[in-house]
Amino acid sequence: MSRERLASRTEDYIPMLKKRFFKTIDECEVTFKIQANDADAVALLIESNDWQPIAMKQLKSGPFKTRLRLPLHSQIEFRYLIDGYIWENDEAADAYVPNGFGSDNSVVDTTRNGA
Repeated sequence: MSRERLASRTEDYIPMLKKRFFKTIDECEVTFKIQANDADAVALLIESNDWQPIAMKQLKSGPFKTRLRLPLHSQIEFRYLIDGYIWENDEAADAYVPNGFGSDNSVVDTTRNGA
């Protein structure tokens, strides 16, 4: 996908975020999922992994997906990187914070009954 098509393609990136809490483990399983039409690769970059890319697997139905277990009672910043140059936030994020690069990062809140 060319950079020239980026502006017209932003509606093709539909992020989704889902959390699952456990009764006996102090962790929250978070599913990060994004529909990135015509993308070759999507990576999750997340604060808890020192911003190192985590490759997301493309499902047969089209979206890219990965699951992580994160500590409870945390607010963790993240972003998606599509094809190595398109940064995307998650519309389902619990919050957004400025990232020092002139844009925002998505935030996932792992507090039970949190945001």
